[in-house]
Order: sequence, then C-alpha cells, then structure tokens
Amino acid sequence: MPWRATVMELLIDVSRKSFTVGRPFDRRLDDNGVHRLDRRTSLPLWAAQLVVMDEGGADTIVVTLATHEPPQLQQGQQVTPVHLIAQPWSRNGREGVAFRAAEIRTVAAAKSA
Repeated sequence: MPWRATVMELLIDVSRKSFTVGRPFDRRLDDNGVHRLDRRTSLPLWAAQLVVMDEGGADTIVVTLATHEPPQLQQGQQVTPVHLIAQPWSRNGREGVAFRAAEIRTVAAAKSA
C-alpha cells in the first residue's frame, strides 16, 4: 500500500472568542487563477478574513469554506465559525496554519433598549 500523509486537524474552541469580518468571502484561486475545489467534496473553495478577539488580544485569520455559494458578509459584521479547524502545513521551505470551517453563521445584532 502506498504511503499516504495524514493531515493534522486541530478543532478550535470558539466559545470564548469573538469574530468580526475583515474582508468578505472571495474565491480561492490556484497559481493559474482557476477557482480551487475541495479535494473531498469537489465544492468550490471560498476564503474570508476574520478578526479574532479574546482576552489575550486580537489576530487576523483567513478562513476557508467549501460550498457552492458562500454567505454574503459585510466588513465589520459579527460572525461565528462552525467547526473551525486549524491545519498546520509545510511546503517548499514555507510553513503556516490554514483555517477551515464547516460554515460561518452571522450573529444577530443585540436590540437596543
């Protein structure tokens, strides 16, 4: 049987973090400008920039979804990623962390009194 690399996926607890849209969804393109597809589902890949805040400060991450059409998000909108995972990667001497979610849900705005 040929050797197959396994992908480490780390599930992120989002319950004590807030997420704000920095940049709405856009197509994930390959090096030739072609819309990338998910290897497992063959669905198109979309990426959005999210600002993540918790008691330790803030950071910006790019979250990828595999879906026919991504949710329509606006900059500054509060959202919650569902089943957010981090996938460490290394390629050609470069390394980083890719973030994927099953979906992105919008957070209802609180009603003012």
